[in-house]
Amino acid sequence: LQARQKETLGRPECRVEGRSFGFSCVVYRISRSRKRCRSRHPNRSNQPDELYFEEGDIIYITDMSDTNWWKGTSKGRTGLIPSNYVAEQAESIDNPLHEAAKRGNLSWLRECLDNRVGVNGLDKAGSTALYWACHGGHKDIVDMLFTQPNIELNQQNKLGDTALHAAAWKGYADIVQLLLAKGARTDLRNNEKKLALDMATNAACASLLKKKQGTDAVRTLSNAEDYLDDEDSD
Repeated sequence: LQARQKETLGRPECRVEGRSFGFSCVVYRISRSRKRCRSRHPNRSNQPDELYFEEGDIIYITDMSDTNWWKGTSKGRTGLIPSNYVAEQAESIDNPLHEAAKRGNLSWLRECLDNRVGVNGLDKAGSTALYWACHGGHKDIVDMLFTQPNIELNQQNKLGDTALHAAAWKGYADIVQLLLAKGARTDLRNNEKKLALDMATNAACASLLKKKQGTDAVRTLSNAEDYLDDEDSD
């Protein structure tokens, strides 16, 4: 038996345990302190602050600030795991939510969301997962992302493109329609000063965007007239 120290919310705690089993994993890097891995051995610790998991469970590592004990989330539960339970050699992929959206992998995307991966996180290009879902024409992914209450529709990446720019450029009229119905802005210009309408590559997308812009213009004019009428009545 070997005693070792761990930190629990800043409080040192000493525990005695027998031989532990490590596990190897494929790691998907979410940020500097977040990874995704699959366990090869169970951890059935009865310590209240440790994460209980079975062999094959997916674990999202959310805090690696302590070199000995990391914080992880699995199946909606969060707790501590020994850092030496994770293999030192691990394949790494940036931004799993973005990768799931790019590939149109709905089950993977749902897993990321269930494990509290931020829906509006940005990759190195400054793009959101929604951008890549629209870029790839994955309507089911877009629908799933729209179930998130704080989804950001109008985030511009480093090129200034929004999800609407991507859908229009790739010619996915069904996704353009979804974005417009959700309230995506049509007046945002990218770094080349182009609107989503300017990027449209087919008539269906262009028609939807023109109609939306026309509706917005009429609404703006009506609001301006109402404002002037209110001033006159004063």
